[in-house]
Amino acid sequence: TTVYTITYTPETGGEPVENHKWVIHEELEDPGSEPLAAGDEAVIAADHMEGMNGATATIDSAEETTVYMVDFKTADGQEVTNHKWVTESELAAE
Repeated sequence: TTVYTITYTPETGGEPVENHKWVIHEELEDPGSEPLAAGDEAVIAADHMEGMNGATATIDSAEETTVYMVDFKTADGQEVTNHKWVTESELAAE
């Protein structure tokens, strides 16, 4: 799929979130079938973070890759489940 880094201002207010990784093509509102390019704008239809859903985003970069939803444990022992998204290049063999 196409994954994007995006910059957006949360719908709940606050400072802009810059270069957020990652939102996938399917999580944009009516993006069309072709990948978007840096500088394009799109409405986010995902809620990875508070205030993200419904916000207008500027595409910072686009990449064709495989993505995964993962469960993991942080260095301090906190368990994270269903984290979206990790790209194939961000994974390392254990």
